[in-house]
Amino acid sequence: MTSVFDLKPKTAFWHRCMAVLMTVFMSSMVCAQAVSTAARLKPLDFREGTWAALLEKGPRPSAYVFTTTYCSTCPDVFDQLSASVRQSRLKVELAAVVMDAQGQRALMHAHHYTGITRLYAFDGFEPLLRQTVDPQWRNVTPYVVLVNRKGDLKRVIGPPDADAIRAWLN
Repeated sequence: MTSVFDLKPKTAFWHRCMAVLMTVFMSSMVCAQAVSTAARLKPLDFREGTWAALLEKGPRPSAYVFTTTYCSTCPDVFDQLSASVRQSRLKVELAAVVMDAQGQRALMHAHHYTGITRLYAFDGFEPLLRQTVDPQWRNVTPYVVLVNRKGDLKRVIGPPDADAIRAWLN
């Protein structure tokens, strides 16, 4: 009689199984890291004067991604910007500005925002706050504002292209 331990698994099958297990493990590690990053954040109020203060005295370079809790493409923008920041090895502010949730409710969505260093939540009349950011902005998300070292702004709806990211980080 042959023992289970004497059976040799088919090599290709074994490699596929290991690849699936490693993928699941790595995904859980990335998710756990995102949750632990989100847990360290305290949502800050984004009020009428916040934007002017950030542009005047905020960290540079920085990126502000205006998002909503229902935005399905916003996490991809955070992934893209976070990867670019990691690759550049610069210390960069990557902020999420949640427009439709306040306080702890905004924090519940932070695990979707890879690499964020700060979390803001609109606190006030949303159309007025949006107008302080950009009067031309028509409430489409993700709305990204890249602020380079000199304080120059690049406003983008959706993911920024490679040229915009390069100009922002250089």
